[in-house]
Amino acid sequence: MSLRICLITPFAWSQHHEANEHVRAVAASLTELGFSLTILAPSNRASDLTAGRRALRLLERDRLPLEGFVAVGPAVPVSRHERAGVPVGVRANLRLALQPGAFDVVHVYDPTRLSLSYYALQITDALTVATFNSTDGVGQVAGKRRRERLLTRVDALTATSQRALETARERFPGDYALLPLGIDIEDSTARQQTERPVALVEWHPDEREAVKGVLRAMQDLPAWDVRVLRTRPLAGRPYIPRALRDRCAVVTAREGEQRTQLISQASAYIGATHGSERARAEAQALRVPLVEDLAPEALAEQLAACLGTEGDSAHSSNEPAGPNKTNLNELTDHSTRALGQNLEALYADLLKRRRPVPRTGRAEPLGDRPWILCDLHMHTEFSHDCSVPVPDLLDEAKRLGLGAIAITDHNVFAGAELAVELAVDRELTVIPGEEMKTERGEVIGLFIQERIPAGLSMEDTIAAIRDQGGLVYLPHPFDRMHSIARPETVHRLLGEIDVLEVYNARLLFDAYNDEALRFARKYNMLMGAGSDAHVLQGLGTGIVRMRAFADAEEFLVSLGSAEIVRRPKSLLYLQGLKWVAQARERRARAAVR
Repeated sequence: MSLRICLITPFAWSQHHEANEHVRAVAASLTELGFSLTILAPSNRASDLTAGRRALRLLERDRLPLEGFVAVGPAVPVSRHERAGVPVGVRANLRLALQPGAFDVVHVYDPTRLSLSYYALQITDALTVATFNSTDGVGQVAGKRRRERLLTRVDALTATSQRALETARERFPGDYALLPLGIDIEDSTARQQTERPVALVEWHPDEREAVKGVLRAMQDLPAWDVRVLRTRPLAGRPYIPRALRDRCAVVTAREGEQRTQLISQASAYIGATHGSERARAEAQALRVPLVEDLAPEALAEQLAACLGTEGDSAHSSNEPAGPNKTNLNELTDHSTRALGQNLEALYADLLKRRRPVPRTGRAEPLGDRPWILCDLHMHTEFSHDCSVPVPDLLDEAKRLGLGAIAITDHNVFAGAELAVELAVDRELTVIPGEEMKTERGEVIGLFIQERIPAGLSMEDTIAAIRDQGGLVYLPHPFDRMHSIARPETVHRLLGEIDVLEVYNARLLFDAYNDEALRFARKYNMLMGAGSDAHVLQGLGTGIVRMRAFADAEEFLVSLGSAEIVRRPKSLLYLQGLKWVAQARERRARAAVR
């Protein structure tokens, strides 16, 4: 399987960042598997920016595809408090790079802030994967509307560690996959012998007191040298007790090779609770014992265990020792090979969700049928919020030149049954349907035979539609002003949806229709449209031009070559007519009482 993959990181490529280390590992693993890789990122290095501008000009002028690393602009700070977003020029470069059809999969990192990754999800039409690496919160993309939009655009959620996964899941619920870190320990970085045992203590600015306690305890262990490892930029400097200063050093090692070299010389690794997951995994891969309990009374015992029960020089051996004796076969496989295999399987799964595109050049299956106009979503007086009589609805549909309509009353089937009966004498096809409110959003069943009760789960409602030989039609899928399924539910049940409504004439914001159209195109889904009419004046404002059909099977075939037709009217006007009709109905009921 050869795919065009685009990796996008919001962090400056010219500076070290753990997310960028993972991006490099992903690029190496996928390139080895034969994928075509492009990395888009900001950079503050002049040579990167110059090369990036040249590559983008060639793409725009000569249509030469982007390859390797491409800097799309200068870096801006990315933090949970940063509200500057991405400069307009950088977004324009990003839009050029992600033009339709450029990539099969766009894989972004930490898209929860107003950064390059977040805007990439707004632009691309490709399948998308989001990887969460950060563990310090989700930033300012925390409003409900932005969260829902982000989840709508992301097709697969992944994380580089369990802590990152749990942090992301607090605000972005869904099914996450845990990715290997992509760590390959070469023979040149195997455990190295040292004259004295070395305790490598990771420094984290939020855990000053814990490190201070460890260093105080190390004063009473004269056999040990201490190295305080800083894995973050501008992370501050810990206080070193006077009695420890002659055998303690503070080292900064953020680059992978330099950090791995230091870890290979250690006899014990004391990691920070919120420290580098990659550094911890490298220590395990190098069989360096991990010290978990930082209490002073337990520290001496654990470090003694790292040297062996009788104080021999186990620190110079390549065999595991200490309180966490680890076997490489028992560890999570964080190798680059495992990372590539995981992502290859993930991308393949995403491609399976995309419906096959019908072959071109063949005769249209229903080419001998006449073209008709079909409104797939409307209501009658049998719905609680509509007062349109069924005969009047059928007469108006005929007057407008509609060839087929779907009656989809709220949680009731009687209106559809009556419409089918009355349409026998009219040249009008009526699709019997019902709009059911499930536990998680609304769904329409078309070509059903009897009422399906409201309040079931989405899965049970779909099963009930299938039992009747009906079709699953998902109305206004992303309009948050209606009762809709959560994005993760839509993704999970994607294979069960026969038709996605990409145009609903009653939506207040047309952006919701655009989102549905984008989603349907991404997965090659059959598209439907409906007026969602609650008054006669709204009928036919959203329709499908398609070949005439006789049953559900022919209906699906006909939709394959159908065209969405928009005939919008003022929503204020139509909603006003609905309110007036409801007021009249209430007064009539009151007069009867």
